[in-house]
Amino acid sequence: MPANPKYLSSPLQRFAKISAGFLGGYLVTMSIHLALASWFDTANIVITSAYSGFILWAVLFVLAFLGKNGWKVWLLYLAITLLFGLICYFGIQNQSIV
Repeated sequence: MPANPKYLSSPLQRFAKISAGFLGGYLVTMSIHLALASWFDTANIVITSAYSGFILWAVLFVLAFLGKNGWKVWLLYLAITLLFGLICYFGIQNQSIV
């Protein structure tokens, strides 16, 4: 029995959700860990990211499919990446002053 068409998304939305989950989730995951590494002990964060990075990426991949619009998920993931990128930038600037 085929799925009800009202629950299916268009091919473009499917591509947006898959790419947001895969690439956007990776960008968010790495930016979070880089921001943490710029403010805290780098060695511990790198070791932790080896384990927590995949888990966080998998959660973000699944969360991308909960939204109705894949492009809004992309926008949200890029905004989060930019936010953590700025935190990373100011963390590195803070370390160079000391």
